[in-house]
Amino acid sequence: MACSKIFSGNLPELTSKIMQNFQEDFSTLHSCVLVSRSWCRLAIPLLWEDPFYKYLPKNYHFIDIYLDKLNKDDKVKLNEYGIITDLFPSNTLFNYPKFIKCLNIKNTVSSIKNWIENAKVSSYDKDLKLSNFIFFSLIKVFIENEASLHTFEVQYIFNSDYFKSSFQLILQNPNFICNVKDLKFDFRRLTSNLLSSLKCFYSNCKSISSLYIYSLIENYAVKDLSKIIHSQQNLKKICFDSEICILKSLKNSNCSNTLKTIIFYGIDFENLKFDFNEIFEQLNVLESIHILYCSSPLNSTIIQQIVNLTKPFKLKSLFIDEFYATQIESLKLLLQKSGNYLENIGFELSMDHETDLQFIKLIKIYCNNIIFLEVFGYGDQNIFASFDLIKNVQQNLNYLTINSQSKLSSIILRNLRQILPNRLEYLSLDLKFSINDLEVLFKDTKNVFIRKLLIINRQESDDILPCIKKYIMKEKRVAYLAVKVFFISSNRVTTIKDLFHSKDEVEEFKLYDIQVTNYDVSRIQVCKFINEMY
Repeated sequence: MACSKIFSGNLPELTSKIMQNFQEDFSTLHSCVLVSRSWCRLAIPLLWEDPFYKYLPKNYHFIDIYLDKLNKDDKVKLNEYGIITDLFPSNTLFNYPKFIKCLNIKNTVSSIKNWIENAKVSSYDKDLKLSNFIFFSLIKVFIENEASLHTFEVQYIFNSDYFKSSFQLILQNPNFICNVKDLKFDFRRLTSNLLSSLKCFYSNCKSISSLYIYSLIENYAVKDLSKIIHSQQNLKKICFDSEICILKSLKNSNCSNTLKTIIFYGIDFENLKFDFNEIFEQLNVLESIHILYCSSPLNSTIIQQIVNLTKPFKLKSLFIDEFYATQIESLKLLLQKSGNYLENIGFELSMDHETDLQFIKLIKIYCNNIIFLEVFGYGDQNIFASFDLIKNVQQNLNYLTINSQSKLSSIILRNLRQILPNRLEYLSLDLKFSINDLEVLFKDTKNVFIRKLLIINRQESDDILPCIKKYIMKEKRVAYLAVKVFFISSNRVTTIKDLFHSKDEVEEFKLYDIQVTNYDVSRIQVCKFINEMY
């Protein structure tokens, strides 16, 4: 009964919630548009929430729809730049500018540049001025059509004129950002215009729940960013990716009873010149801490401070680029304190095989709840210990990335069946292998269902697609598939081919309910994955 109501459109709220799960599945959303008027009204806003998303296939004509909302004077200016505004689509069915929820400055500027190229505006100086004008005009259109953002990503753009007038306009129209929940700063270089833009957020935006601070270099921005943190009443997540970590700003802030997640990404722990205790002891509802590719994460001073905390240190993620024999004792102390909380771990095995074995042994002893495992750089003396680790965490394992560009790829593929669980959400294999090796894997794992399978073969070999069709496609063993292979041409030039770009093949896989996806888009980016999961 409920199902019939959903498909007849009688339960719009429930149908809307279901459609929310398709937010990045643009093909499905486009199909929903064609089902009925009610489904169309639900799907269209989702398709237009983030029109500048860089991985969304586009021809940039959507910018025409926005610019058609400009007044006559602004259209005259566009005409002066050589843009024929009479060709803009008018009388559209929906007020599309109102639907925007996510605005990424960098992606928007990139889309504008591509749109201008398509418009064949040739002069560089003219092109630059037109870019500035269109950027400002888009912000103006969004504001005039009562758009309200929930995600705003502010990056440094070389020509900061993009910011000067646009952020002044935003300051005058605070409703545009007053409901922002996710705020991201990426300041490779900080200018006075960028600093002034920060005022928009601590003056007008009090609803931020997730704050991301990427690559902040200058000390003089710390004060303004601290103001943003202290102005918030419901901050739940904060991500630091900068040379200057403003973790101190959490001290005596309003988030002691709201902050649930802290992510350290690329932080140099050697430079953290403060006592962990005075920060973490104040955070009363902290549920997860994530250390991702940081420098010196096993610094003995920091580890000792963590060990001395009276509260649990709920380390959920630990991804390490490199580790040394001298850090084994620090790792042991950290895992004794937090290993039972650890759910995501990634590491690259070193050339010191004894250290590798000790590292793996500690994970096996203290970490029994691993969901995501990423292992790089298998060696002759550590490969079977790595297999034992995968088998040891098999019960909860749901995401597995294996990366090895050595002769051991064959051994890996021929041993995977013994260590894989019967079901995986995600398996990524980045290896050098022959068709025979791949066939052995597929035969041995015929009872394993993998929702998302990613394969990249870095060995120039025969076409592996027939093998994939035989064992994966026809047996419907995956829901999503991404494949990238290396080919060497007759003139010895190596080319890389992504199955996603083979239109006929993509359609054939669709007949078996398998969606072929872009490899680079499908590959899990750890920081993004953690942001979405916690």
